[in-house]
Amino acid sequence: MKESESEKEDKEEKNEKEEKNEKEDDDKELNEARIKIIKARVRGGQVQRRKKVSNVPGMTIRGGQLKRMSAAERRRRKMGARKGKMKRKAKMTRILMKRKRSLQKRKSLGL
Repeated sequence: MKESESEKEDKEEKNEKEEKNEKEDDDKELNEARIKIIKARVRGGQVQRRKKVSNVPGMTIRGGQLKRMSAAERRRRKMGARKGKMKRKAKMTRILMKRKRSLQKRKSLGL
């Protein structure tokens, strides 16, 4: 009798540990979904390495942790995005011409 009771207790403890592990795994997956990793890419002849960015609106990464952006930072980013949009629009014809030229060069090289 006593052995069967202790066995039951052991099984219950194992089940509790498994449930805790599952919860921790779920939390890790949720946190991972909040952070996006941008792969290495070339910008202006320089290689930009892997970078972590936030997937959550209004949040940014500071010191490896997600932090809420201040109102001033959100406003600066919004205004900067607007200026960048206008500049991109103005330069778009040159961008498209250069892209077309690059693709033609690649095609002629057989790439």
